[in-house]
Amino acid sequence: MTAVLNGKLTKRLVDNLGPGRHGDGAGLYLVVDPSGARRWVVRVTVKGQKNRKGAPLRTDFGLGGADVVTLNQARDRALEYRRMAKVGLNPRFSAKREVPTFEELAQQVHIERMPTWKNAKHGQQWLNTLRDYAFPKIGRMPVDAIGQPEVLMCLSPIWTSKHETARRLAQRVKTVLDVARSRRFRNGENPVTAVKEGGVLPKVKTTVEHHYAMPWRDVPGFYAELEARSATAAKALQFTILTGCRTSEALGMTWDEVDTANRLWTIPAERMKGGDQHRVPLTDEMLRVLEPMTAMASAYAFEGQKRHRPLSNMSMLMLLRRMGRGDYTVHGFRSTFRDWAAEEAGAPREVAEAALAHQFGSEIERAYARSDLLERRRELMGRWSNEVTRAANGCRDG
Repeated sequence: MTAVLNGKLTKRLVDNLGPGRHGDGAGLYLVVDPSGARRWVVRVTVKGQKNRKGAPLRTDFGLGGADVVTLNQARDRALEYRRMAKVGLNPRFSAKREVPTFEELAQQVHIERMPTWKNAKHGQQWLNTLRDYAFPKIGRMPVDAIGQPEVLMCLSPIWTSKHETARRLAQRVKTVLDVARSRRFRNGENPVTAVKEGGVLPKVKTTVEHHYAMPWRDVPGFYAELEARSATAAKALQFTILTGCRTSEALGMTWDEVDTANRLWTIPAERMKGGDQHRVPLTDEMLRVLEPMTAMASAYAFEGQKRHRPLSNMSMLMLLRRMGRGDYTVHGFRSTFRDWAAEEAGAPREVAEAALAHQFGSEIERAYARSDLLERRRELMGRWSNEVTRAANGCRDG
């Protein structure tokens, strides 16, 4: 590579430089072949994308011949390519509309959808599934060359042995190919849809995993044992049992979500599994459990060992094991509450399901059910708090 004055090319240099690679700065080069032909090349590093060795993806792109593209035009095009790369867009198929490989487009879709992921872990899982089961088979293929045989190549080996993974893989491959069609990189029906509707793959009987739940009649005694513990994990588990919430919802709770004056905890949509805001009525017992947590002066109600970070999602499960209740899971207490609501409280189904932030009824029923039944749930959660604290209250009174 030839050095030029002040690191910049001039029109005279472009016309007269000899064979070699001559830099203009910021990744733009004039390449002069031994034959005398002159062309522009820009080198960019695409944000968020890596090569097969795990290093940042650094690629050269041709900008046209110097006899057609002027120096200023080359600089403008190079700037456009660098801007694309800076935000994670691969100029190879973002600017020139060359047909990308499946892996290239999948990486692109992943980057573009980053703002929509619930969290970084979920987004990485989306890409990891493709990396493990699709990229080795079809990663280097242009997206317009992928049909049913190629889709089956990815799905068939794990369709029965890892069916849930295969189902997710199929959905993610379909998404990438749908994007390819929307950008006119391919035409016709999505081969994933054709495979599913054609019944090519065998039917797999799936079972719902049930979390082993503590019988509701045993909860008051267990809650009294928790009451004797001062650890944050014990308080978090008490609160989780009382509210019937998921582990992530309870541990991620911040004080700005809590309205003590109106006795209400509002969980924002982005922290909910179903993607809808959920309001939890706070009982006297819930507020009593929360009260000492305010002394920690943290944004999180249940702070972990790291300052201003929530408790680990394994903390309550490990506490169960230390207390000799390793057969049960934290999530199982949601089933415990649901069993009590049906068997003992006689709560209407829609109220009990709303307390757990579950959808219920048909689409038409949900369309008309615009209320979240807050006041009816407030009464139900009050009764549940009274049930759970029966034994603990006896100890306190004594």
